[in-house]
Amino acid sequence: MTEPTPVHSDRRFARRLGRARLTTTVAMMVERFWPLVLPLVIVASLFVSLSWLGLFRILPDTARLALIAALGLAGLASLYPLRFYRQPTSSEIDRRIESANEMLHTPVLVQSDRPVGKTGVFADALWREHQRRMAEKLGRIGSDLPRTRVPERDPWGIRAGAALLLVTAFAFSLGPLGGRLSDAFEARAGFQFVAPRVDAWVTPPSYTGKAPIFLTADANRQTATFTVPQGSEVSLRVTGGAGDEALSFTDADGQVRDLAPGTAGMPAKSNTTSVGTARQFSGKLDTDGVLSLKSGARELQSWAFAIIPDKPPTIRFTAEPTRAANGALELSYEITDDYGPASAKADFKLAEDQEPGARPLYGAPEMPLSVPRRGAANGATKMSRDLTEHAWAGSLVNLTLKVTDGAGQEASSETKTFLLPERPFTNPLAKAVVEHRRILSLDANLKPYVLQLIDAITLRPEDTIKNPGQFLGLMAGRSQLQMAGSDDALRSVADYFWEMALAIEDGALSAAEKRLRQAQEALKQALENNASDEEIDKLMKELREAMADFLREFAERAAKDPNLAQQMPQQGQQLSQRDLERMMDQIENLAKSGNRDQARELLSQLQDMMNNLQARRNQQPGQNGDQSEMRQQMDKLGEIMRRQQEMMNETFRTDRMQRGENPEQGQQGQQGDQNQQGRPMTPEEFAEALKELQQGQGKLREDLEGLTEGLEGLGIKPGEGFGEAGEAMGEAEGALGEGNGERAVGEQGRALEALRRGAQDMMQQMQQAMQGEEGTGEQGSRQQNFERDPLGRPRATTGPDFGDSVKVPDEIDVQRARRILDAIRKRLGNALSPELERNYLERLLEMR
Repeated sequence: MTEPTPVHSDRRFARRLGRARLTTTVAMMVERFWPLVLPLVIVASLFVSLSWLGLFRILPDTARLALIAALGLAGLASLYPLRFYRQPTSSEIDRRIESANEMLHTPVLVQSDRPVGKTGVFADALWREHQRRMAEKLGRIGSDLPRTRVPERDPWGIRAGAALLLVTAFAFSLGPLGGRLSDAFEARAGFQFVAPRVDAWVTPPSYTGKAPIFLTADANRQTATFTVPQGSEVSLRVTGGAGDEALSFTDADGQVRDLAPGTAGMPAKSNTTSVGTARQFSGKLDTDGVLSLKSGARELQSWAFAIIPDKPPTIRFTAEPTRAANGALELSYEITDDYGPASAKADFKLAEDQEPGARPLYGAPEMPLSVPRRGAANGATKMSRDLTEHAWAGSLVNLTLKVTDGAGQEASSETKTFLLPERPFTNPLAKAVVEHRRILSLDANLKPYVLQLIDAITLRPEDTIKNPGQFLGLMAGRSQLQMAGSDDALRSVADYFWEMALAIEDGALSAAEKRLRQAQEALKQALENNASDEEIDKLMKELREAMADFLREFAERAAKDPNLAQQMPQQGQQLSQRDLERMMDQIENLAKSGNRDQARELLSQLQDMMNNLQARRNQQPGQNGDQSEMRQQMDKLGEIMRRQQEMMNETFRTDRMQRGENPEQGQQGQQGDQNQQGRPMTPEEFAEALKELQQGQGKLREDLEGLTEGLEGLGIKPGEGFGEAGEAMGEAEGALGEGNGERAVGEQGRALEALRRGAQDMMQQMQQAMQGEEGTGEQGSRQQNFERDPLGRPRATTGPDFGDSVKVPDEIDVQRARRILDAIRKRLGNALSPELERNYLERLLEMR
């Protein structure tokens, strides 16, 4: 007899068995349903992936609908296997549990089974005991996991590729170009692409100096027509949009020209039609018209352009070609161009016909012309070039001036025929050597004839050549000429003849002259090419050395030649070595401060002075009389102006020193170590300095009053400038007495300007009074030649040089320019300055 089973034990067993049956049922349902539904899931994942990748939004409607239909049919086909799904039965579930737990004698199935046939009490009891014993084996019953056997059904792993594609498409859909699930069901015409961003600008040619125009800037959106120079380049970039944007230009005649991406030398970044790519267009604007940007048949934007034609330049002579005092060729011409010329040159051709078969050793002289700077109000230009060393010097030539603008357009002037200036030689032997050189240079075939000429002048050297060294040099040249067999060798002989002629004529001075000219020309070229400050320093040093050698040689010749000594400037018009040094210092300071145009003008003035000084060696001295009363008054006026200028500079310097600034730091002529260190002046020192300046200003005003009285005695009415100058001097004297240095400087500048106006008025009156005394014809021409001294300045008989021929900034302007440049360099050296500001400051320094 068995013991009854407790009720609570049966309940726990029933719950445990029920959980096992439930989980096993779910596992069996999954493993039977998943293989059947997997094709449908793969088809659905492909649809989602293609949508997220944006494929439906870029396909044409026909292809989009075909793809959707294919996916739909695939989805319907994947539903067919679902009809084979079968729900697991209770016995299948129990057997799956027994199989998963490796049980014998079907202990789970026994719990639900019943005996067959008639049973009695004993049979029922025996059956229950059997169930109890089988139930004891189910103490650790558990369920089983699904076994779908998908790898057996999908040996190629298509399910893994679909899953990877789905994950990738999902990540792509989060970006700006990702698609949506609804793209497959939206027509293409109704789809909105990414709004295109359009950037358009016009870049005028660099030689015009015009700034680029941004067409799409907010400030230019209301502009109806853009006016741009001819040859401007229009550039346009489209980002985003449908990718089918096209750019076209319609001119005034209605002709349409398409601008393809990447034209005009600008490669396109992308020529595809993918959404979001950047497309670039560019082209030249040469005629009026309208630029249109379209997307399909729809116009996005358009711009109208009015083209400013680039007119060709013009060049003409404003005066006949002349010979300068030193033999250089002087050209006066005028160049006009709407944007400024790029280059100009003088084209020389021999006017006389050459012999048939002539073999010249040298080509035409090369003479680049100076061109007016861009924006100059007047294109009139004057320049000189020493061509006396060229083989064509002394020959009749045809000269045509040619100019080229930035666009490559050329223009020519009328042709002038004249004798190319040559260097005058007074020594007969030097004249003969130069003539030999000219004959040989124009036609190398005349070499035997030149040898005969040399033999003729060396036939009796004791009568014709006094200097044995000159005879030996001439015979050495003859030997070189006889052995020369090539054009290069003949050119060397011709150069030797030229150097020999110079040595015969002038001795060592010619070398000093040549070095001075080379130094002046090198500095001039450096200023025109915006050379660096280091290069300017080097060239200025060479110019100072060449100037010193030339003046030393010239002084030695003047001491030996009485005629040349008479041509030296008279008292009151002398130019000392210190004056030249000061003038060269001004050139250097102007170049370093960025004012290179005025530096070139001052260098040209210095060159003219030297040319006039050199030219006086070959001229006879003029007749100089004693100083007249009128000349004395002009000398006094020049002295007053000089003293006023110096006093203004001294007042400015003292005022800066009192404020603790050093206006002349690094220069010579500073007074005291205190001021060099920038220490402010004490009140006592400042008061004493202003007192001395006030006394000097008062004395200067008294001298001006004495000058006006002297002019009245000569019958010359002082102009209003002298009265204004006296008034300004009085105001300056009062400001100095009050200790106001800044106001005093202003009044002194006003006084100096008034003195210049009064001097011009006085000169006009003197010229009118002297018109009846001037001669005509040859005498008048000779008098005109002597209106300037050997240094190119007005002679004392015509009045002093009042400094108005070339505008040179005074000391104050130069110091202000230096302070500005120092401040720019200091700010540029600050590492904390913004990048935009640093770029701007660098451009300011490059404008020098």
